[in-house]
Amino acid sequence: MSALDRLAAPFAHARSGDSDLPTGLVLLSGAIAAAVLSPIAWILLRVFEAEGDVSLVTQPSTFATSIALVAVVTGASVVIGVPLAFLTVRTDLPFRRFWTIAVALPLVIPSYLGAFTYISAFGPSGYIAGVLAPLGIDSVPSVYGFGGVALVLTLYTFPYVFITTRASLLSFDESLVEAARTLGVSRLEAFRRVTLPQLVPGIASGALLVALYALSDFGTPNLLRLEVLTQAIWVDFNGFGRETAAMLSLQLLTITAVILAVQSRVGDSTQGAYVGTRASTSSDTTVALGRWKAPALAFCATVVTMCLVVPLAVLFVWFRRGASDVGRTRLVFEWSYATNSVLVSVAAAVVCALAAIPVAYLAARHRSTIAEVIDRATYIGYAMPGIVLGLALVFFGVSYGAAVDDLSSVVGIASYLPALYQTLPLLIFAYVVRFLPQSVGATRSSVMRVDRELTEAARLLGQSSLGAFRRVALPLIAPGVLAGAALVFLTTMKELPATLLLQPTGFDTLVTYIWAVRESGSYGAAAIPAFVLIVVSALSMVVILSQEK
Repeated sequence: MSALDRLAAPFAHARSGDSDLPTGLVLLSGAIAAAVLSPIAWILLRVFEAEGDVSLVTQPSTFATSIALVAVVTGASVVIGVPLAFLTVRTDLPFRRFWTIAVALPLVIPSYLGAFTYISAFGPSGYIAGVLAPLGIDSVPSVYGFGGVALVLTLYTFPYVFITTRASLLSFDESLVEAARTLGVSRLEAFRRVTLPQLVPGIASGALLVALYALSDFGTPNLLRLEVLTQAIWVDFNGFGRETAAMLSLQLLTITAVILAVQSRVGDSTQGAYVGTRASTSSDTTVALGRWKAPALAFCATVVTMCLVVPLAVLFVWFRRGASDVGRTRLVFEWSYATNSVLVSVAAAVVCALAAIPVAYLAARHRSTIAEVIDRATYIGYAMPGIVLGLALVFFGVSYGAAVDDLSSVVGIASYLPALYQTLPLLIFAYVVRFLPQSVGATRSSVMRVDRELTEAARLLGQSSLGAFRRVALPLIAPGVLAGAALVFLTTMKELPATLLLQPTGFDTLVTYIWAVRESGSYGAAAIPAFVLIVVSALSMVVILSQEK
């Protein structure tokens, strides 16, 4: 099962009593969950402090555009991701392993970087327009607006659906379909009645990730000139309308809660149909494509071309003209930006891995109401858009700084208290709140695969609870912890809005440098940092794919 599937899988299970829960583990896990939820408290506090009418703080069209964008991108991602998963798992598609890797790799390219390259390729003065002009074609379809944003977001989010659906297919015993066929059911009917109900949880998990990403993305709509809620929040924040930005953030969180509720209903409705299965490896379960082999290859090639070949080709063009572009801008790339990106990403991955272990162990080993509430609470951070999280922590950092100043004037000792606003600890905390669920999901799945009798045997041999965990369970769950940390590293490397809002002064990263050069039009200056970002992120994708089965 993939790390992404572990992240978004529904967690419905029977509840047991809360009286036998280990107090220390509950307190530690509860403190972690409370830390994850704290930014929401700062948003609510800011809204309550606001003056004036708060019933409607944005244009209905902006609200409707955000919802429509989520619906279109999610639907398109399912239409692309599910067939690709089926082709690479259950058919005789040539070069299946190659297509699996190629289709998953768009996750390492930030959507805002994809938008950047598509503007360069398909914009009014882009490369495609230059090639078509001598042929008498004066214009190409605009990449700006709703259509362009939906296209770019789909190209760089459908792998979520691909990976989670693929994980469901790998764990599904195809002999169930063959049994249905022996009862006279057609292959299409067997797929509809047997296979599809087992795939719905995986599809819904991937669709949830896509919907949350489309709702929370800031860079792509900003570059492609589409007014959505994240864009409105950014404009109000930079225009010193912070109360309005807080109210807009609350609206965005409300939409997020609705998306989570819908996904939860879908997950709950399919739990009764789901049965434990095992992967089937017999060759007779592979579907022969026959005359559909060429169209299937064309479909895979088209998707890979649009989401990988086009942006990489544009980056190579930027790289070739990089020297002249770098000379035209004062923004000179330094390798310290890459070091800074790796530094904060590794720190976030390590902290997430450590924080996920107690939460995941409590949820997997103690099926109680308290354990479930703590487990689900940690997922709120992932559902919180990065721009909302960053805004909440800006409020916190500024309020903390004001409180320190007030205390200093009264007692004269507060100067020893460390500052928080625009510091690395606050930035790393933002990453942990945002991406902790990725580590919790992977770790929790690994804990569930460890036989309880192994730790109980260690206890009978005189080990304490902590000793039994350290000597027996921890080595067995290490692969899941590593996969979760790799996923946190990957997503932290790409995170834009929280980084823009919280980065310390003078602490530039790859994403902040790429974002800065976009305004100068010196695309060549972004080539090297873009390649470095993609290559480093791809290394973490190797770890994630290695844990697929």
